[in-house]
Amino acid sequence: MYSCKKATEMVEKKNVVGLSFSENFKLKLHLSICKACKSYQKQSVFIDAFIENKTKQEDNITEIENNELKTSIISKLV
Repeated sequence: MYSCKKATEMVEKKNVVGLSFSENFKLKLHLSICKACKSYQKQSVFIDAFIENKTKQEDNITEIENNELKTSIISKLV
């Protein structure tokens, strides 16, 4: 099972590039036990949706730049 730090990394990875079957299983197992990480996952989904909506409204940032930004944020978490 993942530690909380690894679980939050996997939450972000799942949002950007997806997870393998094994990674997804381990993450689901951790989230079924850990309320803090489950809350983190919900917040992360909300933030990603907000950013995506905001970028579509303002049209100042392309989808490629948005994905690069997400990848950059994730790489700093690791």
